[in-house]
Amino acid sequence: MAQELAARGYGVLEPWQSAASVGGQICELRLQLEAACATPAVLIGFSWGAWLACLLAARHPGLVSKLVLAGCPPFEAGFAAQIAAARQARLLPEEWQELTALLCGGGMDTAAELARALQLLDKAEAYALLPDLPRPPLCFDRGIFGSVWAEAAELRRSGALLREAARIRCPVLALHGDHDPHPAAGVEQPLRKILPDLRFRLLQRCGHKPWIETHARADFFQALEDALAPA
Repeated sequence: MAQELAARGYGVLEPWQSAASVGGQICELRLQLEAACATPAVLIGFSWGAWLACLLAARHPGLVSKLVLAGCPPFEAGFAAQIAAARQARLLPEEWQELTALLCGGGMDTAAELARALQLLDKAEAYALLPDLPRPPLCFDRGIFGSVWAEAAELRRSGALLREAARIRCPVLALHGDHDPHPAAGVEQPLRKILPDLRFRLLQRCGHKPWIETHARADFFQALEDALAPA
């Protein structure tokens, strides 16, 4: 996504988050924006990054002009149970067992294990992937993931995540695939209650990562360009 926006002429910062706590990642992102951007900036957050962008915008409103949330996780715990069920339904039983072992066990420590986990996740989360998709190099730190996600899940369970999001004052656009295992209603319904001006768009024939979807990619990037246009 960052590469495509850069190719279209936008100045793009793709921050690398290494802190092992939610507060640490918010602080890290704030310092990155202050050092590298002419703020306020447009934040485009994907998956956990969508929550992180919301938290930063809530706590440091002067740094953010607009928020775009892509493939956002649900904001209420009641919706979260649907994610695993949707993934499981799209995989063979042995594939689901393998993915569960990779995500919850000791897997993904090698390049081969990480590649296999991503392959299975794409099958469980995508609608129609672009053919011959290039794979950027990735690494996975289970310690950071476990620490940050446990804290983030508790923020959702306790309602603190939504209380923080209610402090957001900039425009917010949520782009969500209709085939994303993360239920769209779990994003739109809670945010509508606290952000009356929320713009929500459900992308058709689209999974968790709109920028790699054959049918939704063009609409997704057009929506991003519209959001990035000066007010």
